[in-house]
Amino acid sequence: MKFRPLHDRVVVRRITAQEKTAGGIIIPDTAQEKPMEGEIIAVGAGARNEQGVVVALEVKAGDRVLFGKWSGTEVKIDGEELLIMKESDLMGVVAA
Repeated sequence: MKFRPLHDRVVVRRITAQEKTAGGIIIPDTAQEKPMEGEIIAVGAGARNEQGVVVALEVKAGDRVLFGKWSGTEVKIDGEELLIMKESDLMGVVAA
């Protein structure tokens, strides 16, 4: 199934956190926090401003981004857990 977000929404895939600490201790799944870093999978066309002009989003598919701990709505598309959120919920793009 293909999914295209509307307006200023983006679809994000969480990037899995490291399962070991720097000292080599393995952290079980139940003790891990959900990562707050992800990869943009799809973006909407943009939001309309007061004049009715569509303003394009600053992020694009493939960007690595940081977002808030409780941001977005979790959905399952084709068996994969993804997040749908507004661009304003993103904190920034991680430079490569």
